[in-house]
Amino acid sequence: MGQLMTGFGLAALLTIIPFGLVMAEVDMSRTTLVGIIMGLGAVQILVHLVFFLHVNRSGEEGWTLSATIFSVIILVIVLAGSLWVMHNMNENMMPSHEMDRQIEQMKSLQSQQG
Repeated sequence: MGQLMTGFGLAALLTIIPFGLVMAEVDMSRTTLVGIIMGLGAVQILVHLVFFLHVNRSGEEGWTLSATIFSVIILVIVLAGSLWVMHNMNENMMPSHEMDRQIEQMKSLQSQQG
């Protein structure tokens, strides 16, 4: 029970700190503030994994650590792939005036053939 209370206290603290920083309108750049919030969020994920999901290196539950690592790897691959596809999709788009010209050429070819 003590481990759960420790986890609860840490999770609450890691939630209150970013909330307080935003509500107090602390004098720092937006980038720094977002970085702090993201960092505290990552620490909170670790707190939840250790204190509530009991992910550790013990022999009995070693498979949970392996499954968690595998899940994180798959998540990173999916996110990175999605961002890569979306970025390249924008770069590979044909400009609208070129598309209009190409459509007109296709229409004229179809009218000549038909």
